[in-house]
Formats: sequence, structure tokens, C-alpha cells
Amino acid sequence: MNTPEQSSIDRRSFLVQSGAAATAASVMGFPFVGRGAEQSVAPLKIALVGCGGRGAGAANQALVADKQARLVAVADLFADKLASGLKALKGIHGDRVDVPPERQFVGFEGYKQAIAAADVVILGTPCAFRPAHFEEAVRQGKHSFLEKPVAVDAPGVRRVLAAGAEARRKNLKVAVGFQRRHKKGFQEMVRRIHDGQLGEVIYTRAFANTPLRTGLVRKPEFGELEYQCRNWYYFSWLSADFIVDNLIHGIDISNWIHNAYPVRAHGMGALSERSPDYGDLFDHFAVEWEYPSGGRLFGECDRRPGCWASVSNHAVGSLGKADFLDGRELYSITGKNPWQMKSERGENPYQQEHDDFFEAIHKNLPYDESEYGAKSTLTAIMGRMAAYSGKIVEWDAALNSNFSLAPDIASMSDKPPILPGENGLYPIAAAGRTVAF
Repeated sequence: MNTPEQSSIDRRSFLVQSGAAATAASVMGFPFVGRGAEQSVAPLKIALVGCGGRGAGAANQALVADKQARLVAVADLFADKLASGLKALKGIHGDRVDVPPERQFVGFEGYKQAIAAADVVILGTPCAFRPAHFEEAVRQGKHSFLEKPVAVDAPGVRRVLAAGAEARRKNLKVAVGFQRRHKKGFQEMVRRIHDGQLGEVIYTRAFANTPLRTGLVRKPEFGELEYQCRNWYYFSWLSADFIVDNLIHGIDISNWIHNAYPVRAHGMGALSERSPDYGDLFDHFAVEWEYPSGGRLFGECDRRPGCWASVSNHAVGSLGKADFLDGRELYSITGKNPWQMKSERGENPYQQEHDDFFEAIHKNLPYDESEYGAKSTLTAIMGRMAAYSGKIVEWDAALNSNFSLAPDIASMSDKPPILPGENGLYPIAAAGRTVAF
């Protein structure tokens, strides 16, 4: 994942693929893609909201997916981030990046003007702002790609669910950045599990154990809110904490395998070493979610340096077990119905999700990933709620919670929701005492 200050065109360090975008394959189960009429339309206009590594990478993939589309507007909180992202995209796509100064918008309200200039919007800001941006895109009748997670708290999740329902009513296409659902190996493995090859699914496991990232050191000219927005990954109100930002991929796959959302969760987590540039996040979590069937998801994520690293999904059923080794592109089932698949390493799911999205736009296919995007985000938020509070969290309590992390911020002069103490350290959650939902 890109650091907050990284303005590279990379999105999860993928290699940009040249050539025409492949015809998109139907994605099993999610999203729903139906039959539609081919449409002959003028070239699509794209707007990018959030010009850092996530947003610029997604905009690049959108332009690769649709060779006729043009990027016509951009918005970002910071002029330097806007300029670097735009320069990188211009260097790759030349005249197809047609963004004169009058369509470059800086500040908290710029997203509205950028969305107004386009047919398709790429929403790549920190996820604290995603619900408001998605609502505006739907209000204006624009197709949307939402980077995950789609919210930081339950009120935000409910806003995304409501906006997604309105998008369906308006026949707008909505994609969410769960790229693993667009990988052939994951699709084939989940199809086989749903067909009964594992028997009854007893439990799944998901890991996002990766090395610690260094936070952004504060510059003297940064005010408190600017510093937090630039160092967004390390503040829970902006990033939702890394159980939501990172483990969410594995959580989403487990929801897909169980074909359900959990009824409750409990777990734990903590921060091992305090640092002013690390904000208020935990650096490790271990959470258990329970599904309506009685099946479980055991999930953990760990950012501590020197600890065991793994990014993988696993499932255990009454007839065997399944291992998804993402990155190694190895998918296998052992037990009564053995099976194995090794995908080509050149497969780029980040590109494929945009190929699928733009095919749906051009062919007017029903295409909506907002509901599972929002509910998998809530599943991850439940895990954070459980770890922060030390309590068992029920699905309904999580979904209906009015506990808000993300305030309405209108300008850089506003007060952020969290402030450092005299020692420069930010307060962190204390299980058993913190109210988290």
C-alpha cells in the first residue's frame, strides 16, 4: 500500500499493462452483471477525486480499460498532491489527460466541481470522505469507482448503502476496489466451495500481516489538521485503522465464501510502541467473527517489524480445506475432493476490475458492488469496534451505531477530532474503557 505522501502512479505496486483492455469476464456472484444492449456513445469523461497513489493508480487503470476515455477534471485537498498525480498521468496518457487549470480543484469542496465535469468518477481520497463524495456522484448521476474501504464508521456505511440503492434506481454503475473478486483463482475457488467441494464450511481464516510502515514526520509549516490529512493512514478517523484498510480484503473474501455477513464479533488488539508519527492506530489485531450458520472467521493483522508475515485466505470444511495464496497465485483444495490451480503471475486484478466496470458502462449492464462493499467494510469496522472496546459486538448494534469517527470538516482551519498530548503522542483506545460503538 502506498504511504500517505507517495504520489507514484503505482496502485499496490502493480505494473502498468499496455495494449487493449481484455474483454471482461463475468464475475461469479459479485457483482451482478446481466445482459444489456451495446451502446455507441461519445468518449467518456473521467474525474479523479484524490490524486495520491490510490487515486492516480485507479485513474490510470480506467484510462487503460477505455482507450477512448479522457481524464477531464481532478480534485485534491493539496495542490502539490494534485500536481504530482496529474503529472504522472499526463506522462503515461498524454493528450487523453485534458485537465486545464480551470478543471483542477483544491480544497474540501473541490470534489463537487470535478464530479460535475465528468461521466465517471474515481473516488480515491482517504475513506473518511468517501460517503459524502459517493452521495454527490449519485446525486449528479455519475458512474462511480470507490476505493475501499467505503467508510470509517457505521453512519458512513449507512450513507453508502443508501446512495448505492439510489444508484441502482438511476441505473448507475458502481465499482468498489475489492480486486480479489476479479481474480480467476479466487472466482474458481469460491465457485467450487459454493458447489460443495469442501462440504459444510466450518471456519475461514484471513491474514494481513505485513511490515510496519513509517508515518509522515511533521513539517513545521503543517497545521494540526493538515498534518493529519497528509498522514491520513495513521489516524483512525481518516483511515478506519489498518484492520479496516488492510485486512478488509481477506474479510471480504471470507464473507463471499460464507455467502453471508457475521452476526457478531469479539477480539483484541493494541499498539506496541508509541510514536508521534504513528497517530492513534493499533499495530496488531486478532478478531473472531461468527456467521449465521455458526461458521467462523478468524482474522488477524500485524504491522510490527520482525514478526511473521502472511497475506492469505484459508477455509476449512467438513470434507477438506482450501488455501488461497495470493501473490504466489496458488489455489488448492485438499481432502476428499482435491484440486489445484496456479494462475499466471501476469494477471492484474486491479486492471481487471476496471475492465469489468467500463464494459458494464458501455454495454449498459447492471453493475453494482456498493452493497457488499459497504457490508464488508462494516464487517471490518465490527472487528475494530470489538478490539477497541473489548466487548462482543452484534451486527445490528454495529450497523445502527451512531458513534461517528469522521466529523464534518470544511476547511484546514477546523479542529481535528483528535489532538496530541503534551508529549506529542495521541490518545489510543483502551479495551474495557473505550466506547467504540
